[in-house]
Amino acid sequence: MLSDIRPAIVSTVLFTALLGLAYPLAITGVAKVAFPYQAEGSLVRDGAGKVVGSALIAQPFAKDEYLHPRPSAAGTNGYDASGSSGSNYGPLSADLAKRVTTDAAALRASTGHDEIPDDAITTSGSGLDPDISPAYAVLQVDRIAKARGASPDVVRKIINEHVEGATLGFLGQPHVNVLMTNRALDTTAPKSTPKSS
Repeated sequence: MLSDIRPAIVSTVLFTALLGLAYPLAITGVAKVAFPYQAEGSLVRDGAGKVVGSALIAQPFAKDEYLHPRPSAAGTNGYDASGSSGSNYGPLSADLAKRVTTDAAALRASTGHDEIPDDAITTSGSGLDPDISPAYAVLQVDRIAKARGASPDVVRKIINEHVEGATLGFLGQPHVNVLMTNRALDTTAPKSTPKSS
């Protein structure tokens, strides 16, 4: 009996060591050498070297002077990287229809635009999509410009400079990374402070 199960035990141990340990360690080593930025989580640092976020994970920017990301259903309050998930509402869900209708009405009222991009009112599958569509970014120009005391043309130019095309020219859609664009806004069009009288 032992001679019958010995090959199975040896194969299990061998393939566990090879595919469960050696292969992942080798791939991690290659990634750290060839793609160190991505392998470390695409972390974004400020001038002092402090981590301010990741270019791959959405953050809850809510102030008027910033681009706002897509809505998030990750975790209890959204944007929880440890609870990445969508809402799992189906297309016929009354709760989803109510939320989308309410969010769209609020955006129409605040922007004065009738057409609202889908990503402005729908969550992504992970709830942590770091990018928004150029249409959603442009929809936010007037609010950002007003809050920063900047020209809408300046804000629009910064956003347009951060539009990334489809990967390899054909995978996906053009998009704007919210964190990287907000950092550029802080650098190029910092919020003006009101003058005291």
